[in-house]
This record gives sequence, structure tokens and C-alpha cells, in this order.
Amino acid sequence: MSIADKIAPAPREVRLAGAVTALPGLGLLVFGIVLPAASGNSDAPRNNVLAEAGFYVVFALAVLGCAAALAMGHTWARSPGVVTALLTAGVGWYLAGPSGLPGPGVPTILLGLLILVLLFRQPSRAWALGQQPGESEEEAAERGGLEGRAAEREKKERN
Repeated sequence: MSIADKIAPAPREVRLAGAVTALPGLGLLVFGIVLPAASGNSDAPRNNVLAEAGFYVVFALAVLGCAAALAMGHTWARSPGVVTALLTAGVGWYLAGPSGLPGPGVPTILLGLLILVLLFRQPSRAWALGQQPGESEEEAAERGGLEGRAAEREKKERN
């Protein structure tokens, strides 16, 4: 068993999705930090700019937390990861289309799609369902999926 498997009991796709999900989080963090300095000559009230920057920083920290949780193999982070991927692809679409900036827009769309593909590949789905080797998705669902896997783990720990 590799050290990566010991640290994060998740498939490689999920750990990679966590690393890739960190990119939009880092971008938001940088944007939230740079925004107040860049709007120094703006007509907007300073409080509005600081509130907006604060929102971006808080949102960035949430995305980075989700990315870290995916990288560490926490199943709860898959849904926020999917939402982050959809938002990233949407921002990319807006950049490429209505804003007329295909240079940053197309890679942003591709980044969001990459996260979605990684989170919906078969090993990622099997991990999220708690699927055992040789077991179908239907059998995992009948067994109780993640809850069944947790119950089996607790039973083994007691014995």
C-alpha cells in the first residue's frame, strides 16, 4: 500500500480532483486580496469594496477546504466539489462568451469539466457509494452504501 493510500483512502481520481479544485480556490483568494488595492481609484465606496473582497476571501477558503477534504478522502466533500466545478465552468463560459475573453475563459471551462470528469469516473463513484470489490452499484445501495460501509467498519473494530 502506498503512502498516498494510507493518508487518503480515496481513489487517485478523487485526490487529483482535490488538487485541481484548489486552483479556483487559490484564484478567488488572490482576487479577494488584490481587489481592494486595485480599486483604489474607483468611485465605489471603500466599505463596499472591502465587503466584496471579504466575500471572495471567505468563498475561497470554503473552496480550499473542500479541495483539502477531497484530497484527504472525505466523502462529504464530493458534492461541494461538484458545485465548485459547475460554478467554475459557468464562470469560464461567461468569460469566453458574454465578456469576450476566450483566453482565460476556455481554460476555466476546461478546468471545471476536468473536476467533473474526475469526480464522476467509476472509481470515484464506487468510493462515494462504499462499493466493495466485485460488487455492483445496486448491491452497494442495497447494502446501505456509505452507511453500510461505516457499519461494517465499526463491526470489525468491535471484534
